[in-house]
Amino acid sequence: MHWPAGSLRGLGVDRLAGQGSTPLARPRCLPLSTQLGLASRIERFWKADMVEVGYRSVPSCPALGWLEREADQVGQDNSESDGRPPAPKRKSISKPLDLLNFLLIDVNGAIKPYLNVYLYVHRGWADASVGLVSTVSGIVGIVAQTPIGTAIDAVRDKRMILLGALVALSLATLLIALFPQFWPVLAASCVLAAVGGMLSPTIATLTLGLFPADKIARRFGRNAAVERTGNVVIAVLIGLVGWLFPDRAVFLLVPACAIVSAAALYSIPRGAIDARRARGGGEGNGQKAPAGWRTLLTCRPLMIFAACVGLFHFANAPLLTLVAQEIGRARPDWSSVIVSVCIVGAQAVMVPMGLIVGRRAERWGRKPLLVIGFAALPVRALLYLVWRDPYWLIAVQCLDGVGAGLLSAMKPLVMADITRGTGRYNAAHGLIGTVQGAGASLSFVIAGTLVQQAGFDAAYLACAAVAAVALGVLMTLMPETAPERPRGGPGAWLRAVRPGVA
Repeated sequence: MHWPAGSLRGLGVDRLAGQGSTPLARPRCLPLSTQLGLASRIERFWKADMVEVGYRSVPSCPALGWLEREADQVGQDNSESDGRPPAPKRKSISKPLDLLNFLLIDVNGAIKPYLNVYLYVHRGWADASVGLVSTVSGIVGIVAQTPIGTAIDAVRDKRMILLGALVALSLATLLIALFPQFWPVLAASCVLAAVGGMLSPTIATLTLGLFPADKIARRFGRNAAVERTGNVVIAVLIGLVGWLFPDRAVFLLVPACAIVSAAALYSIPRGAIDARRARGGGEGNGQKAPAGWRTLLTCRPLMIFAACVGLFHFANAPLLTLVAQEIGRARPDWSSVIVSVCIVGAQAVMVPMGLIVGRRAERWGRKPLLVIGFAALPVRALLYLVWRDPYWLIAVQCLDGVGAGLLSAMKPLVMADITRGTGRYNAAHGLIGTVQGAGASLSFVIAGTLVQQAGFDAAYLACAAVAAVALGVLMTLMPETAPERPRGGPGAWLRAVRPGVA
């Protein structure tokens, strides 16, 4: 390999050979202040020579990684010889991110259900008052998703958004614990509904800013697995605290988790978060303005995905409630325990689903995993009709972990694919959240009416029919969003079903 005269020897390197070879000597003088300059110059020379010999795609420099490791070692040796402490190693960002996901409070799946029980059983509220609080807070949560997503895109330091959400959650739960009257509880419930829906998207945007595009699929899968593991642990902890301590003690878990989460959040350096990439602006250092709303609303893959997600949650949301009502009739003394087992069981199944997404989303593509998740929902709704035994209903309900688990892990990844380069990742996430919430809320009304008019079988069949429509739309209209063509797995037969889709 030809190198420009004196280019590398002038930097203190006696020999740089091809890939797999070992340099004969270490850099003789490499102060820490010149490490980045050294790496930049070597990379520039390498690219020039690769282009000169005819490479169209420039391979990575095999010696560059070695030089960076040697630079760190030389800097450490120099600091020790000068009597200074060794240079600190770069902090790992994976562990704080894991802790954030683990302590992520599942507001809709843990806090709000307990709040309803607390108000009805322990505070003696009437059904109408509890229902009014749930309805108003649900509407606020749906309406707030898109504006909150737009605000997240506009803030450069994404840590501030998550910190504000943690503070708001803590204050809301403390307000409920200290003042369990109607108006304070209504205000706190609205805050919980609005803020609870932004926790996962905010951590997703942090992840986008911390990891490059080629590592994002594995990281999103890990986020989902760790989050679901934390949900199981926190759900069990809520049950233990509610059993061993006074009824209000459960609400104190939220500030405790928030304090630890804030410490983990600010152990991630601000400089490690690429603000452009975090809002879906893609790679690069430019300051391109975010795309307009028209770009999002006319984006065909985004609109199709929004419709699929809305139909999925329309079919999925009332199933747990229907199962709880059936179990309550058969085993009224154990109804609350059995429902808790259903929730924890589904969350436990979601853990391996997140790991599967992290390992297979790049190789198989996004669409096959989505199809598997969507296909599990109509199967689950139909299986409820087979047998009415409570244990059978519990086992079938655990299949929720397959459908909802794959969708929750895949959603931030698909959204990153669709919105890459627009700078509107969180706004699009908020739009999807609004459609999702609207579909779920509407389904409760329709499912309840069907149960009253025609029984549980009609409600289950209706949910299965809507889920089948969602699956059909996904398979026939939704394109593969992975930036690279899938290399194997179920993507092959999906391309046969939908020709021309990469």
